Amino acid sequence: MPRTPLVHYDALIYVMVMASAVDSAMSDAELSRIGHITRSLPVFDGFDEDRLTDVSHACAEILSGSEGMDIALEIIRDTLPARLHDTAYALAVEIMAVDQAVKPEEIRLLQLLRDRLHLDKLTCAAIERGAIARYRNL
Repeated sequence: MPRTPLVHYDALIYVMVMASAVDSAMSDAELSRIGHITRSLPVFDGFDEDRLTDVSHACAEILSGSEGMDIALEIIRDTLPARLHDTAYALAVEIMAVDQAVKPEEIRLLQLLRDRLHLDKLTCAAIERGAIARYRNL
């Protein structure tokens, strides 16, 4: 059976799954946040929420293969329109910020994502700073 072409929803979910899985631990808080994002952000208007599990599993399958991260990044780049590149970066940061501790492997994924999507450092720094402000403890 032919595979349905990926759309922007899929690519954005791939970004969030990668952001959650890159440290080898997908926490319940991260998974919950992915669900919340797909239900609430305008960029997901029209997304069939029943597809979330299937899209997530498809991404996990790619990531488990040889050079999986590189392949997933290429899929994301090729699927997303340029106007959503900063949105993808923001979603990655959002998922990583949930546990309030960004690990070195997460930073590396952000660098790869920034480079693959040709985002400028100032835009990325602003997105990161916004996440710090949103998740700050007293």
